[in-house]
Amino acid sequence: MADGSDTTLTTAPIQTPAGLVTGLKSFVAEHGGAKAVIEYVGKRGARIVLVGQDGVWGDQFADDTRVAREACATAGVEVENEWERELMDQMRPSNDLWRSMGRRAMSR
Repeated sequence: MADGSDTTLTTAPIQTPAGLVTGLKSFVAEHGGAKAVIEYVGKRGARIVLVGQDGVWGDQFADDTRVAREACATAGVEVENEWERELMDQMRPSNDLWRSMGRRAMSR
């Protein structure tokens, strides 16, 4: 065996910001539960998009995807691997969001 082949990878414990977990728990409580999709957004970190049982959605940002997954686990939020049709169908954008999207001019 080559040197090091019998070792296992160890990772440092993940420190999740208390404010992030509190925000996730608050969203879950306000909307009767939630599911999340975690999106990598480069240097900014990771975006946690939450979809409540009532169709309302929101987001939170974490330093990276590992922190985002740990925060969701701590808050009791189920994480979806990708945007499934059922989850997208559950989303109900607010009237304010529709109005703001209607005012945007598309550029070529």
